[in-house]
Amino acid sequence: MASTHINNTGARAGWKGFVGLVVAAAIGFAFMTGIAQAESFSKLEKQGYAVGKLTKGKAGGYGWVISNSNKQFFCRLNASLAYVSKKEMVGITSSGRLIKVDRATFEAKIGGPDPSIPQWSDLQSGRVKPDDVGSCTAVR
Repeated sequence: MASTHINNTGARAGWKGFVGLVVAAAIGFAFMTGIAQAESFSKLEKQGYAVGKLTKGKAGGYGWVISNSNKQFFCRLNASLAYVSKKEMVGITSSGRLIKVDRATFEAKIGGPDPSIPQWSDLQSGRVKPDDVGSCTAVR
């Protein structure tokens, strides 16, 4: 009778090599400084950075350029809805498209106005709350 034992040492050795490669890559990325440094909006705001007007980034998504005398960061818009007027809202996609939403219909579904939804005019002018701002990356 032939043996049906399968030798897994080759597969295990390959797996260990792969795990080692992933760990080495993670350590390498941790020591790389200056490449795509992300900062928090709250931290930058406390350091005196000024918030510009709402603009579109390179990928088309909305955000703000915030700057001080020598550094600039692009902070992504984190809101997906905004109030425009008493009758209208906009849905904001990650690619930068604006979709009109009937405010009365929306508020009827959720049970009334939501104070956490920002005003579109505030977003456009740079009067933002930290909850409305996503990650911030250095502008080159």
